[in-house]
Amino acid sequence: MKIAILGAGLSGITTAYYLQKFENISNITLFEKEKRPFGLCQSIQKDGMIYDIGPHILFSKDKEMLQEMLNVLDSPNALKRSNKILYKGIPVQYPFENDLSKLPEEDLKYCINAFENNPYEEYKASNMIQFFLKTFGEGITNCYLRPYNEKIWKYDPAFMNTSMVDRIPKPTKEEIERSASGETVDGYVHQLYFSYPSDGGIEAVPQGFLNRLSKEKCRLLLDQRITSIEKREDKFVVTSNGEEHIFDKLISTIPVQELAKVYKPLPTEIKEAVDDLRYNSIAVAFVHIPYDNCGDNYAYMVPDNDVIFHRISKMDFLGSRYHVREGATYMIEVTYREGDYISHMTKGELEDKIAKGLVRIGFAEKEADCDFVDITHAKFAYVIYDLNHGSNMEKIRNFFQTQSVILNGRFGNFEYWNMDKIVRESFELSKRFN
Repeated sequence: MKIAILGAGLSGITTAYYLQKFENISNITLFEKEKRPFGLCQSIQKDGMIYDIGPHILFSKDKEMLQEMLNVLDSPNALKRSNKILYKGIPVQYPFENDLSKLPEEDLKYCINAFENNPYEEYKASNMIQFFLKTFGEGITNCYLRPYNEKIWKYDPAFMNTSMVDRIPKPTKEEIERSASGETVDGYVHQLYFSYPSDGGIEAVPQGFLNRLSKEKCRLLLDQRITSIEKREDKFVVTSNGEEHIFDKLISTIPVQELAKVYKPLPTEIKEAVDDLRYNSIAVAFVHIPYDNCGDNYAYMVPDNDVIFHRISKMDFLGSRYHVREGATYMIEVTYREGDYISHMTKGELEDKIAKGLVRIGFAEKEADCDFVDITHAKFAYVIYDLNHGSNMEKIRNFFQTQSVILNGRFGNFEYWNMDKIVRESFELSKRFN
């Protein structure tokens, strides 16, 4: 059996890794449109420094898949999470509801009273903002959850479903009381300790799986431009860089929007469903500042609307290999959508807004101290679970299932999956070939 895998990110590579063990599979070909593999798990090296396309860390409730990722690393660093939320200039430990005593007195009373006297908790939540109100009350929702989520998603939470949030545990009254009294309560304990590659950035994970692919059975084709995919009887014909390749099975991990452009024929109804999917792009700036005003912390969430970025992560926190110059290096995330005001910014305008934000939050004393090492853009970064997402994806999955096309991965399935979930899905997919 000959298998084509579209995309050589973490999903495509791990799919090949798990499939290669089957004797009935003779050949696996991965098609990657970029000149380098790894997709959103790619790490950028510039001027001797390394940064990722957004903060990727290794943690999971799925201990089996976490161990799979750690096994392909030479020597991961073990770290304890230290994340903060900058609320009105005050560093509040993440998650917000577990460190309420840091809030100004008026906001603290608002959050506690709204949690203890919550008129929304008996309602069924059908969208993100209803979930926040039901779970946390309007105080915590309006002080932090609403503005931060509006900022990161660039989408009104009232028009997003609960897929992103319905796994968040509701704090107990006792936990809120402890948080309000001055005790910082550890939340989301499965994230409290995490691992990170000691060298090479997060790319070391997919690189580790790639290194374990059979050279006899697997091949990786880079810089590929797929112009068409056709089903001819029971075979798939993939035309890439002007050459036809014939396969028995087709697995797509590329964004479903990109698959729809080349799959022939595609019914109008499916094209419309694909076009209706929502997503955010991201600009990731890597900035060095010649001093460290961040302290021994990794990430800061910034709900302030006067600051263009929603999160800033300190790469130096992740190990000695990532601290290569005096001061601190930051990975800064700015989400946007095609056509919005951020998407029209020049590189210089974006740098100027980021520098002003760094001064505003106190990480830089003056804008001139911000040395922009690099800025990377990723078109497909965040899946937006708008109210039509579920019905659109059901139509799309059903169609490709009738075509015997297997969708896998974060953007193949158009689901907001973390690395552990991606590896798990690749592992489970492989069982279907056994």
